[in-house]
Amino acid sequence: MPRFLSEDEVNAFRERVYAVAERLFDEHGLEAVSMRQLGGNLGVTAMTLYRYFKDKDDILAAVRARGFDRIAATLETALATTSGPTEEAEPVSSAYIAFAFENPAAYRLMFELTQPNEADYPDLARAVSRARLTLRAFADRLIATGRIEGGQPEVVAHAYWAAIHGLVVLRLAGKLSPTVGFDSVWTSLSGALAHGFRPHAGR
Repeated sequence: MPRFLSEDEVNAFRERVYAVAERLFDEHGLEAVSMRQLGGNLGVTAMTLYRYFKDKDDILAAVRARGFDRIAATLETALATTSGPTEEAEPVSSAYIAFAFENPAAYRLMFELTQPNEADYPDLARAVSRARLTLRAFADRLIATGRIEGGQPEVVAHAYWAAIHGLVVLRLAGKLSPTVGFDSVWTSLSGALAHGFRPHAGR
């Protein structure tokens, strides 16, 4: 008969599952993250995992939710510690980039293209919404401090997110040209975005 686990023990076990799932994904790809492989790495049976999770997609959704909560918390901290002059919004984009490079496995899994419908996993949907709202707050800051003018904040937020994400993925995939540096490309890209969102004479 299985031993009854306390709430703290269940939470600790779940954290172990999440860590192993992220590691298996990083080392061997999505196909390696199966209930059997997870159980083997944790020293339990697959049936034990089914006591706490519906299936592997349930586990991966939880890992992704943790990732989005972590990146949102990182950006919230950066936003809370910057204010005032135009250039002080920059630590927010720097915090995003640092998170991605310090947590590459989590970042890749968060944006993996073959994941199930987000709406089926309420906690994941909540975490993604939190990250999205934080990036919206970043756009509001850019507008409020005069870094950019014009543009709808929601559109601005997604434009910056797309730009940062695209450049981060190029770096993680090793596809940036060896003749350019990540920082110089981001400086040019963010400058182009800021220029593009400014109203031009004659409009």
